[in-house]
Amino acid sequence: MSVQAPIPYPFEWTPPMQVPDGLRGLREKALVSVRLPSGDTAVMVTRYRDVRSLFSDSRLSKNVARPDAARISADNKLFVDPRVDADPPAHIRVRGLVTKAFTARRVEALRPFAQEVTDDLLAKMAEGPQPVELNEALAFPLPILVICRLLGVPSEDRDKFRRLVDGFLSVTKLPPEQVEECRQGLWNYLGELIERKRAHPTDDLIGGLIKVRDEDDNRLSEFELHWWTQSLLIAGYVTTASQIGTGTAVLLHRQDLVREIQNDYSLVESAVEELLRTQIMGSSIGTLRYALEDIELSDGTVIEKGSSVLLSEESANMDETVFTDPFSLDIRRPENHHMTFGSGIHYCAGAALARMELQVATESLLRRFPAIRLAMPVEDMPRAVGGFMEGFSEVPVVW
Repeated sequence: MSVQAPIPYPFEWTPPMQVPDGLRGLREKALVSVRLPSGDTAVMVTRYRDVRSLFSDSRLSKNVARPDAARISADNKLFVDPRVDADPPAHIRVRGLVTKAFTARRVEALRPFAQEVTDDLLAKMAEGPQPVELNEALAFPLPILVICRLLGVPSEDRDKFRRLVDGFLSVTKLPPEQVEECRQGLWNYLGELIERKRAHPTDDLIGGLIKVRDEDDNRLSEFELHWWTQSLLIAGYVTTASQIGTGTAVLLHRQDLVREIQNDYSLVESAVEELLRTQIMGSSIGTLRYALEDIELSDGTVIEKGSSVLLSEESANMDETVFTDPFSLDIRRPENHHMTFGSGIHYCAGAALARMELQVATESLLRRFPAIRLAMPVEDMPRAVGGFMEGFSEVPVVW
C-alpha cells in the first residue's frame, strides 16, 4: 500500500474549464493515499484496469457502516445506512427490480416527453431578459421533471424536493443540524408519497415497487422500498443536472466545438460521451468501499485488509494507456469506454436516461440559440464547492 502523505481530495479545480491539475501524473502509482473532507484517510485506485476490475470484486464491500471505515463527510452519512445491504446477493436482488424501469426501450419512450419539456424551457428562456442563468432555466428543471414523471412524483413538489436533496448531499457546505433537517424532511416527504400511492395505486415506478413490496415481502422490505425510492430520485436528478449545466459551460467556452457540432449534429452523442469522460461536473467522490481482505492490483501493489477504498473513475478516465491524449477534449473520440457510470454489478442503472437527457438538452439548446455564449468570464464562474457535486453553481448565457 502507498505510504506517501495523504493528498487532499477532492482535487482543487485549478483550471476553470479543465480537469483538475491534481489528476496529472496520478497514475504513476496504482494506489495513493487521500484525505477526505471528513479528515479521514482512504486509498484511491488510480488506473483504469484496476478500477474496472474492482467494481465487481467481492473482496471490496460497499457496506461501509463500520467503526474503522473512513467517512466522506464528518457531518453527513450521505448514502451510508447499515440497514441496506449494498453487496451481493442482496444488491443483485433489489437492483433487478429497479433496473426494469431504466431499460433502453423505456428510456427511449421518455424521449418525446424530455424533448417537450426542453422545448418549453427554451421557449421561456427566449421570452425573458438576458443573460439567463442556465442551471435554473434548463439544467435542473429538465432532469427533475423527467425523473418525477418516471417515478411518479408530483411535478409541483420539485422546488421542495430540490431544496431537501441539496441538504442531503452536503459534504461540508451546510451545518450538521441543517443537513439532518433536510435528510429527515426528504424521508418524511417520500414516506407520505408512498402511503398515498399505496392507497391509490399508480403505474409508475414507485407504484411498481410498492406492488412488489406488498405482494412478496421476501423481495423488498418496507425500508428498502423507501430507501431505493429516495436513492433513485436523487441519483436520477442531481448528477444529470450538474452535468447539463457544467458540460454546456465547457462547450460554450469552446466556440470552435460549438460550431463543429452545429455543422454536424450527429456529433452530439460523441460530444456528450466526451464531456462525461472528463467529468467537468465535479468530483466523483462517490461511495467508499471497504477491503475485506488483502487485494493485489495489476502491478503487485496491495490494498490492505481494512482499508477504505475510492475507485477513482475520474483518474481512470485520464489513463494514458487507454485514452489517447486524455486531457484534451475530443468530441470525435472513438470507442470512448469511460468509467463515469461505473462498471459491472454497480454500473449506473440510470445511465441510459442520463445520456438521453444530455443529448436532448445539448442539441436543442444549440439549435434554438445558434449564437449562444457565456456571459461571464470563465475565471469568475463559481463552483458549488462543499457539495456532493462540484459543478458550476451559475452558468449565465446570452445569445
